[in-house]
Amino acid sequence: MDVNTSLIIPIAFSMLAVRWMRQLLDLPTRLPRLNRLLDFIWAPGVALLVLSYGWDSNLLDEVYQLFVFGVVLYVLLRCQDYRPARTMMLALAPFVAYSLIELLVAFFGKSLLKSYNEVFDTSQGFTIIWLVTFVLIARNQKKHLERERLEREKEVQEKRRIEAENSQLERMVAERTATLTQQAQELQHALDELKTTQDQLIQSEKMASLGELTAGIAHEIQNPLNFVTNFSDVSAELVQELLEEQQRPDRDPDLEAELLADLKQNLEKITHHGQRAASIVRGMLEHSRQSSGERQPTDVNTLADEYLRLAYHGLRAKNKAFNATINTFFDPSVGKIEAVSQDLGRVLLNLFTNAFYAVQKRQETAGAGFVPTVGVTTRRNAAGDVEIRVRDNGTGIAEEVRQKIFQPFFTTKPTGEGTGLGLSLSYDIVTKGHGGTLDVDSEVNQGTEFIITLPS
Repeated sequence: MDVNTSLIIPIAFSMLAVRWMRQLLDLPTRLPRLNRLLDFIWAPGVALLVLSYGWDSNLLDEVYQLFVFGVVLYVLLRCQDYRPARTMMLALAPFVAYSLIELLVAFFGKSLLKSYNEVFDTSQGFTIIWLVTFVLIARNQKKHLERERLEREKEVQEKRRIEAENSQLERMVAERTATLTQQAQELQHALDELKTTQDQLIQSEKMASLGELTAGIAHEIQNPLNFVTNFSDVSAELVQELLEEQQRPDRDPDLEAELLADLKQNLEKITHHGQRAASIVRGMLEHSRQSSGERQPTDVNTLADEYLRLAYHGLRAKNKAFNATINTFFDPSVGKIEAVSQDLGRVLLNLFTNAFYAVQKRQETAGAGFVPTVGVTTRRNAAGDVEIRVRDNGTGIAEEVRQKIFQPFFTTKPTGEGTGLGLSLSYDIVTKGHGGTLDVDSEVNQGTEFIITLPS
């Protein structure tokens, strides 16, 4: 008799099934020893194939199939904590039960198998459909679990990245804090220098009252000092909020990045206004030495816009209820001119501050219908010179007062609110320092317009 060739297909099927099961269940990782034993799944089949020589039996393939399914079920039981393995157990259960019943019926009653052949064929078809369906489900479960694994790995990597960024952010906060401390020390140095400047101004201008001088200097540096103080307080709150966020278990990196960005912006503002306070001190020293300083290309539009907003927010820092309409027209053709930017900025700041002061005073008496308005215009006139016009709809200046406003120490403000040095120094900076003109046009209770003309 020939060798029973019906075993060849189950042997091949078993090898393919083992290969697919290894991929589905990750057996090299989960059960490495059992995975190596599965390399010999074909051995029992070959043994049965050899033993079947000369033996005519149609049951050997069924026996071998049951053996293979038994091995598969054993492997699945070993991996039952893995969801696709449990699904495969459910997939194989009907098919194994059917094969076992068919084997028993074929062994004990072949006539019964023939009588109910159609029933067995239908049952076999059902078990195959069941098996294929749950195999597909198991594959989908494996894909889903693989996606979850990749997402977990990504989350771990993201967590490590966030930890590295947090470390860097903490270092940056320490650096910014050190910078803030240094700026505070520089500001203290500027204040010490300011005290020395007070004595020099007393001698150069022959002031009659030390109290008026101190008030005038305080008025000049009040805006940058207010900004430094305000931004320092806000920065301290931001640092505290950042420290609290870092202590939370569910830290928000976006919030931390936003806090650091705000802190950086505040520190830049502190630096800017600290430098502004220092420039005021240098400007006083230069004025006392009758020196205009070093000229450099200066963007008039940018300078005017910067000091306009500085003056407005400086006044609002003292009176938060105050609001004003600001109208600006900056001619792009103005460009840059050779000027001492710090001195020219001081002139603009003084004019803007006076304009806001005037509209505020008129608002106190004009009633609810009055809208405080300050306008700033830059342009080149017919002669090619640069004009800067500052207009307000404030209280205005009477004719008899207008003749004196550029005299040192002359002021229309109440005692303690002005020293009369602002317009005097502004006039000297524009006319003596830059070779320009400073004119005024005003009408009582209608408004005032200052016109600065600077040669190109």
